[in-house]
Amino acid sequence: MFFHFTPPHMQLIYPLINNSYVFVGFFILLSGFVLAYNYADRPRLVKRDFWLARFARLYPIYLLSLVLFVNMLAVEYHARSTGQFWAGLLLTPLLLQGWHPLLATFWNTVAWTLSCEAALYFAFPWIVKLPWPKTPGKLAALLVGIWCAGLVPHAIYMVFNPDNLPVPIDRYSYGFWLRALKYTPLAYVCTFLAGVTLAKLQSSLRISSGQRTAVAALSLLGIAIFFGCAVEHVPYILMHGGLLVPIFSSLVIGLSGQNIFATAFSVRPLMLLGQASYALFLLHFNFINLLREYNIPQRLHLAAFDPWISYVATLLLSIAAMYFVERPARQLILKYKREPQPAGKEM
Repeated sequence: MFFHFTPPHMQLIYPLINNSYVFVGFFILLSGFVLAYNYADRPRLVKRDFWLARFARLYPIYLLSLVLFVNMLAVEYHARSTGQFWAGLLLTPLLLQGWHPLLATFWNTVAWTLSCEAALYFAFPWIVKLPWPKTPGKLAALLVGIWCAGLVPHAIYMVFNPDNLPVPIDRYSYGFWLRALKYTPLAYVCTFLAGVTLAKLQSSLRISSGQRTAVAALSLLGIAIFFGCAVEHVPYILMHGGLLVPIFSSLVIGLSGQNIFATAFSVRPLMLLGQASYALFLLHFNFINLLREYNIPQRLHLAAFDPWISYVATLLLSIAAMYFVERPARQLILKYKREPQPAGKEM
């Protein structure tokens, strides 16, 4: 939310806010990690039930974001060709818009991430059953290899600049191939695979709480140093290519057990924020734009408190959406999950 609508007087942490798009990669890494952590050791994975559970998790709030901001279609209609508009109108409700670089941000700008997640979730039942290494050393080596492979397309883009964009390329640059690297599912396959590998590495490690605390502390310090000192000197395209996967991976390992940092993140207000973060992510962009378009803070005589009043309104909307749409819809959908069958019978 701060990345898209930066509040004033943020000079101290502006490098973090201005480059916080990298945390989309962290989100996808974490998705692979959490799924593999929960499903990798199960003797069998019923694809239909897995996909239904993922649909129940993703789609209710996603559908709400499209319904609430259907007025954005008028903007899209005037901004795009007729063919692109109808293609976007068809692909976006199906979570397929991310496969077209020019349509990835159609209707709800931030929802391209859901298109990527949907593709990766679809592939996960096959990914998790691949012959993964067993030992920590081999898993760590594989993690490094996947990370390096994920940077290759972005490095190639830097060398050849197929969009012929003026350099330096930044978050406001626009090109077909640049958008393909930023928004399409294939660009995040390696980041997701790194998350799956990390989950298997986590399961094979035997480290103490003290060691996890040290890993988490060093990871957080590394992130602070990177954003404080180095981020402005790193090519934008590599930042979008998963450059920080190693440090994000070490942070996940550090926070995956009992320690002071994990305890700090488990306080009730942060837990509530975490639970509502999915709705916050999907709703904030169009909602705050809507508040601005109709001058809502000014009409309510609250302009002196903006943008903070807009942030609070967005957070309250997200919490309400979580309680009154996301959770009830999820429970309703999961009623269609198949009942466990007796041993030996196929599902």
